[in-house]
Amino acid sequence: MKIIFSTRCKLLLLTLIWLLLSSFVIAGSCEYITGAGSSSQPSEQRIYDITVNKASNLIQENAGNPGFIILDVRTPEEYSGGHIEGAINIDFLADDIRAQLNKLDKTKSYLVYCRSGRRSSDTRDIMAELGFKEVYNISGGIGEWEAKGLPVVR
Repeated sequence: MKIIFSTRCKLLLLTLIWLLLSSFVIAGSCEYITGAGSSSQPSEQRIYDITVNKASNLIQENAGNPGFIILDVRTPEEYSGGHIEGAINIDFLADDIRAQLNKLDKTKSYLVYCRSGRRSSDTRDIMAELGFKEVYNISGGIGEWEAKGLPVVR
């Protein structure tokens, strides 16, 4: 049994394949993750997942900037075992985490991290819901940070 496709059908199939592949390339090149600009968030909101190398560069670029806050969302015990210099600690596991985050200045920029990236990504989502202007989550957390040989305060 031989299947014969018309020229028009072949062109349509090739066009669909091209569109599908193009969408994967475009989506794969984006770091922007939380859908700012969607109906649930203001368009001026910038919410990102970034690598530890980009986080390190961001920290260096914002040295001395009071509008840039490093936020460690691990437990106080984890924080005291080693943290990124200048980081403030708010325990994600605290019962009032949402209220604590809501007290922060939403117009500042925040770099958020935890041990592996799970709690900080949840924190990033809460901060987005609360209307924070700019939040960066370190993918891989402080574990990845230390694996790359970046400095911590002990």
